[in-house]
Amino acid sequence: MASSDSPPPGKPPLPWRVRLLVGAASFLHSASLRADGTVNRSLLSLFERTVPPSPAPDAAGVSSTDHAVSSHLRVRLFVPAPAASGSQLPMVVYFHGGGFVFHSVATAQFDALCRRLAASIPAVVASVDYRLAPEHRAPSAYDDGEAALRWALAGAGGALPSPPTAVFVAGDSAGGNVAHHVAARLQRDVAGLVLLQPFFGGEARTASEQRLFHAPFGSPERLAWLWRAFLPPGATRDHESANVPDAIQRDGATAAGRWRAFPPTLVCVGGWDVHQDRQRAYAHALRAAGAEEVRVAEFPDAIHAFYLFEGLADSQRLLADVAEFVNRRAAEHLDAPVNDQCPLSTGS
Repeated sequence: MASSDSPPPGKPPLPWRVRLLVGAASFLHSASLRADGTVNRSLLSLFERTVPPSPAPDAAGVSSTDHAVSSHLRVRLFVPAPAASGSQLPMVVYFHGGGFVFHSVATAQFDALCRRLAASIPAVVASVDYRLAPEHRAPSAYDDGEAALRWALAGAGGALPSPPTAVFVAGDSAGGNVAHHVAARLQRDVAGLVLLQPFFGGEARTASEQRLFHAPFGSPERLAWLWRAFLPPGATRDHESANVPDAIQRDGATAAGRWRAFPPTLVCVGGWDVHQDRQRAYAHALRAAGAEEVRVAEFPDAIHAFYLFEGLADSQRLLADVAEFVNRRAAEHLDAPVNDQCPLSTGS
């Protein structure tokens, strides 16, 4: 595991095209956040590229369709060619990033990421269009995530030709935060958890937050705005929704055995991500509380959200790491004795 004690030299090694895209996205996000705590969604809609579902398979053989889980919740289902032809594959219930405030399953970058995940694992990917803050604060996103996971466990509304071999939960950035809380609610039903640079917080600044505040998406003012928009009114960033490592440590001392049943977890950490110290602290807290398996995959040259840029070498390596983890845990799930398997049901 790489240390966060010394700063990386220079600037993150990014192609100019990626550097320009990151700068444009950061500017648009900041421009849309109003001082009164609301979001200029009209401005976002002018510049954010969205795409519809594509029932016809793309070049990689992945098709996509939208499905209503409830009156306010939809899921975009990405089905790779093997699953479309009847082969049993794992399913990944995925939560997109965006600081709890931005993006949707239709955002072009997240649609493309889910397509790459579906093709590379291969797995069915269910991307969840959870409600956004500040219009819907915590725990709305967690409630939507639980409803979507239960929908997937119950058979995805009959949308798949065959049931999944195992169901995983995954997410990036704020979606990684949502994924953790959803998996914690239905631990026994989840075969594994994949967190790509999850967004956690706390009142005391970490070393990486002090060192990398100029890194992409690391502005302390913007991060503070996002937490105020998401957390319950009056809550600090030490609330259990934000400061997850501390919450796990407290539980570990009082709730005997709770985290020993937590799903095997893969945490991906970037060396240029302001949140890296909290991500490693999360992995450490889970291990200390007795979780069965917690892996940390380090990407020393990676900025926050690097996985959205397909051309980056680290993005390709991340896909390979996620595929290895999901396929290994899915195989172990199938090989487990019947009494030890987590049922694909709506049990809690």
